[in-house]
Amino acid sequence: MTLQGYSSAPIDGGVLAAISDRGRRMIWRHAVLIAVGGFLFGFDTGVISGALLYIRTDFHLNSFQQGSVVSVLVLGAMVGALASGRLADRIGRRWIFCLEGAVFLVGTAIAVASTGYVMLLAARLVLGLAVGAASATVPPYLSEIAPKEIRGRLLTLNQMLITIGILIAYLVNLAFASGGNWRAMIAVGAIPALVMVVSAVWILPESPEWLLSHDRRKQARAVIARVSDEPTADRLIEHRDQQRSQDSSGTGWRSLLTRHVRPALIVGLVLAAAQQLSGVNTIIYYAPTIIEKTGLTASNSIVYSIAIGVINLAMTVLAIRLIDRLGRRELLLVSFAVMTVMMALLGLAFIADWPSVLTLLAMVLYIAGYAGGVGPVFWTLIGEIFPPTSRATGSAACTATNWAANFAVSLVFLPIANVIGQGETFWIFAAIAALGLLFTARYIPETKDRDFPELDKDLQSRFNTHPHATA
Repeated sequence: MTLQGYSSAPIDGGVLAAISDRGRRMIWRHAVLIAVGGFLFGFDTGVISGALLYIRTDFHLNSFQQGSVVSVLVLGAMVGALASGRLADRIGRRWIFCLEGAVFLVGTAIAVASTGYVMLLAARLVLGLAVGAASATVPPYLSEIAPKEIRGRLLTLNQMLITIGILIAYLVNLAFASGGNWRAMIAVGAIPALVMVVSAVWILPESPEWLLSHDRRKQARAVIARVSDEPTADRLIEHRDQQRSQDSSGTGWRSLLTRHVRPALIVGLVLAAAQQLSGVNTIIYYAPTIIEKTGLTASNSIVYSIAIGVINLAMTVLAIRLIDRLGRRELLLVSFAVMTVMMALLGLAFIADWPSVLTLLAMVLYIAGYAGGVGPVFWTLIGEIFPPTSRATGSAACTATNWAANFAVSLVFLPIANVIGQGETFWIFAAIAALGLLFTARYIPETKDRDFPELDKDLQSRFNTHPHATA
């Protein structure tokens, strides 16, 4: 449980050399519990796909009402993400996590008890607030309990739990589909929400970085010493103090616009937008139609969603294994390249009326490329590239942008496709993925095995700004 971005030079072999096996296991246990916030992110965004099949009948929803029940969560998530940064800096990573779990419980209870469209809409809005807040605060929380040697794997846990949450949501939908019990589908989400609250109250530590920033040195020292030893804790805190004394970036939203933090903000915002604007959700939208054309047996939308969920999860697990070996930058470059080629081929398949099997292959390879790189690496990088004083607000800004881009794509995709054609629209997404590839090659530094001052120096040089004093 070291301070993200800080290592102790006198310790031979790096930070992990001073951490016992017991301490390392403790860090992983805490990381998994924190990543439950990502699980609920995935579950609550995925469970509605099956539940809505039965809600629309019970509540007699028209097409607009059905769409609003789905999309209002995204709007709530944007608000939740923006609001969470300052709140996380004020009350701490641990207690914002507890609050998010409580809001998940409230939203789930309202949804299960819903008697009509308006009440269900309110429930989805509340759930959206929690989803957005969790998606913004889990990455910095994970980052601040992670030694740099395993920081990538711990941060990628967030994306893995998101994909597991989506997959579990589809399985829950399938389990209750025969009886049409949509209330039970949604109610299952109360279990991980309760885990969040219980773990925050009784198990999880506060971030040492946050404790030190609020002059709670004794508590921070105790947290670090639990996974290392007291002399190591003293050295890490001393090293952190030296670095922090030279950090003039400040805190809060204004700090994101300072000359030194702007490069990190640009990287985070561009990657947040590119992750969504490169068309991943539209691929999933068209997948059932493509599957049906191939004549495969997975014509049922819920069963098909499970298959996509398995592919998504498998590639995310692969990314976890590679992210601390190959690095974030390499995975991004390969991922954007695969996405560009596959999306271009998918557009050509629609225009040239290729056989459905080739169309399906392009779609599956696109999903694999996304899940093995751009999907998880975005959540890793936003927990690493910002200075400690700006980490929570920076993550919140990037997450809100990600949700806004998600909403924009879902809003304009069908109108654009109707005007210029499906294939041509996919080519637009391919062009955006290509721009993401070029941006990564030019502006995104490698963060693997780097303390913050070292990666920040690289980032500043890529934007031709003055190196920060700590670099």
